[in-house]
Amino acid sequence: MGWDGDDLAGSMEDAAERQQSLIDERQASSAKTREQRVRNSELESLRMSKSRVLGQLQNAVNPVHRAMLERALKSIEEKLSG
Repeated sequence: MGWDGDDLAGSMEDAAERQQSLIDERQASSAKTREQRVRNSELESLRMSKSRVLGQLQNAVNPVHRAMLERALKSIEEKLSG
C-alpha cells in the first residue's frame, strides 16, 4: 500500500502536533519544577530563620528585644502556614 500526498501531509502534520505537544508539556513541567524549587528554598529559609529566632528568644532578657523576636517568630510562622 503506497502513500498518497494527502496521507503523507496529514501524517507529518500529526507528528508535528505531537512533537509540539511534548515540547509544551516539558516547558510546563520545567516551569513547575522551577517554581517548586523556589518555594522549597523559601520554606527552608523560613525554617532556618525560625530556628535562629527561637534560639535568640531563649537567651533574650530585654523585654523590648523579646517582643521584637516574638513578632518576628509570629511573622515567620504565618508565612510557613500560608
